[in-house]
Amino acid sequence: MNIRVRQGDSFWYYSQLFQLPLQLILDSNRDTNPSALQIGQIVRIPGYFISFYTIQSGDSFWRISQQLGLNVDLLVLLNSSINPFALQVGQQINVPVRVQSPIVQGRRNYDSAALVSDINQLTEIYPFISTNVIGQSVMGKDLIELRLGQGSKTVHMNGSFHAHEWITTPILMQTLNEYLLALTNSQPIRGLTMLPYYNAVLLSIVPMVNPDGVDLVINGPPDEEPFRSEVIEINNGSLDFSGWKANIRGVDLNNQYPALWEEEAEIKPKQPSPSNFPGYEPLSEPESIAMADLTRAGDFAQALAYHTQGKVIFWGFQGLEPPESEIIVREFERVSGYRPIQYVQSFAGYKDWFIQEWRRPGFTIELGRGVNPLPIEQFDEIYQENLGIFLVSLMS
Repeated sequence: MNIRVRQGDSFWYYSQLFQLPLQLILDSNRDTNPSALQIGQIVRIPGYFISFYTIQSGDSFWRISQQLGLNVDLLVLLNSSINPFALQVGQQINVPVRVQSPIVQGRRNYDSAALVSDINQLTEIYPFISTNVIGQSVMGKDLIELRLGQGSKTVHMNGSFHAHEWITTPILMQTLNEYLLALTNSQPIRGLTMLPYYNAVLLSIVPMVNPDGVDLVINGPPDEEPFRSEVIEINNGSLDFSGWKANIRGVDLNNQYPALWEEEAEIKPKQPSPSNFPGYEPLSEPESIAMADLTRAGDFAQALAYHTQGKVIFWGFQGLEPPESEIIVREFERVSGYRPIQYVQSFAGYKDWFIQEWRRPGFTIELGRGVNPLPIEQFDEIYQENLGIFLVSLMS
């Protein structure tokens, strides 16, 4: 919600008036010098939108503020062109409404268009979120990173490396939405106040690494050529793409990293395939390159790659994981019930590469249980299991 500065206003006053943490207002207006506000300047207020109220007989700003549970100065601020002592019946005035319910509705088929729509709405309502286009998919779709928080420690999360594991994206997005609501409404999540974690942790999220593949699984083959003909050929002529794991070129993006890639390539398909083809060389695909570049620049203290299925958490690679990884994964186990697995005979994944290169805690979270793509009926259960993991990652 946008407001205009009046004489004597300050960010601190807005934080009191709107009952918001000052830091969230500062971060929603990064290009504004809070010590040099100008009358008429636009300031963004997170967690609110503007609605309208129609004046009834006998109304006054004071009466309306009492009726709506607002500070009367909010009405004055949002209606600077209206004389509060000359209200007319039928006249409309602006009233602020605090957002108290989630924008993201994750329990549905969630393709790249749904993601972009939700990102646009969230960044409009919560302008302290930063968006960063880290690259494009094979078909030219933006790969979007979301960032929020003030801490020196950066925690990274990503979803939908694998196309038929797309449920990881709405899980991450709805979890983020709950975090945003808790921050702007000063409400705890599972008894924990969120603002200290916002101040301590910079959160980096790439909710959909493989948008082309996700759209293929959910919506079927694209109309664009040569992509349509190529994916149908790779899929042996079938139009059923529900089991598709790769990107649009038939490369498994989570087999693309230079962490024993050669060993992985020895036992995996040798040509483009719906699943498991590691490419002809490491980091050949624009999606995996974008994630590698982001990670090199990001100085992540911890990385969580979300996959499905099995209700397990992989947390080691070749003995290179630091001791604190086991402490963290035991907490993940406690809050989610997921079983920790240190080593597995599978290499070249994002988590493997992250541990190898930085010797920091990296995890592959395998959400849910069943056959991919997991039925959307599991969403609520998976969401609650992951919420604990999300909170532990902020605290670790």
